[in-house]
Amino acid sequence: MISILLQQEPIDAARVQAEAGTAADGAVVSFIGRVRDNSRGKTVTHIEYEAYTEMARKQLRKIVDEAVARWSLNSCCVVHRFGPVMVGEASIIIAASAPHRGAAFQAVQYIIDTIKADVPIWKKEFYSDGSSWINGKE
Repeated sequence: MISILLQQEPIDAARVQAEAGTAADGAVVSFIGRVRDNSRGKTVTHIEYEAYTEMARKQLRKIVDEAVARWSLNSCCVVHRFGPVMVGEASIIIAASAPHRGAAFQAVQYIIDTIKADVPIWKKEFYSDGSSWINGKE
């Protein structure tokens, strides 16, 4: 199963992880990116993500398809939020399953790194004393 979602609602990480994997998989690896309370020496109050949703979905699908083919994944789910995300909340979850753990770990690393580099989703951090757009590679 391949699932790609861009949503404003909070991510149900337990649901995503429960739906990942098949009977043929020895590994389900997940990554949850959360908003932290500090960045660049400042106190973060929240983050807002903006997305060019049509293009982002296409690029997410391309990245996931590449990972599925390269690491023989049996399932992969990517959920990314846009809009405001509060400290402690998940902004992204990636869950990938494969017969062996090495492939699943490598696929998840590739997916998150490629999303940050290539997908048109922008992050703005809000601090107690202002805000700043953030480079996508962080």
